[in-house]
Amino acid sequence: MFIATLIASERLSAGDISEASDRLIRAGLRVERSHWIDEGIAADIAFNGDPLAARGALERSLAATDIVVQPAEGRRKQLLVADMDSTMITVECIDELADYAGIKPQIADVTERAMRGELDFADALDARVALLKGLDEGAIARCLEERVEIMPGAELLVRTMRGWGATTILVSGGFTRFAEPVADRIGFERVLANRLLIEDGVLTGKVEKPIVDSSTKQATLEAAIGHLDIDDHLSMAVGDGANDLAMIRRAGLGVAYHAKPIVAQAAGARIDHGDLSALLYAQGVPRSGWVAD
Repeated sequence: MFIATLIASERLSAGDISEASDRLIRAGLRVERSHWIDEGIAADIAFNGDPLAARGALERSLAATDIVVQPAEGRRKQLLVADMDSTMITVECIDELADYAGIKPQIADVTERAMRGELDFADALDARVALLKGLDEGAIARCLEERVEIMPGAELLVRTMRGWGATTILVSGGFTRFAEPVADRIGFERVLANRLLIEDGVLTGKVEKPIVDSSTKQATLEAAIGHLDIDDHLSMAVGDGANDLAMIRRAGLGVAYHAKPIVAQAAGARIDHGDLSALLYAQGVPRSGWVAD
């Protein structure tokens, strides 16, 4: 049995659910039942058949609505591994930090190309950090206070999952000076990120090795699955850039969140319209079960 979850960023009607069910039937799938998770916002359709055919039939079929298709068994996850920049927060920290050095356009272009998978992540990170050499350390605290905003739904997602005992890990190709306070605010249990090297109160233009990259993210996910002794399908990974692809492909539910095309095409699920609370609906949790603090 599989579940197709419809999650509207605007409004979902009974007619939309009926239309989605008809699309599944026309794709050769057997619809068993449907029900509201939260009326007007999110609904589940249970079906038997090919989940890839279901995705093809439903994705982009309803305006401003995200579709998540997955096995019914194990949809409530016991492990969340998440990216930070442009996933759990609304910005790319290195781009915003570069603005304090007056070189944001130059660095942001490299960031965008790296996230699209056009550049090697580690090489691109070294090149961008080198351009920050000499920047006053105080710019980090200013950037954190003035520029870094938590992504809508992030705290709800993490705190609700922790409420039922799930393990939550923030693993970022960004920097510890941002990731640690962000993880603390959102409620992550563990955090892993890169460490900027600083001497005499200024950035040296270097980052501590080894770099946290795509392979690190995948290894972190796999190690957590092993440590928790859970089946792979009970894990979820969410990110937006090419350096998240390995963990997204490896997780039981790999989610591309407002992601670059290369990630959206490869992920098992994609959230293009809603915020991170959509991932609670994907796990079948209504608003009445969300934990705000």
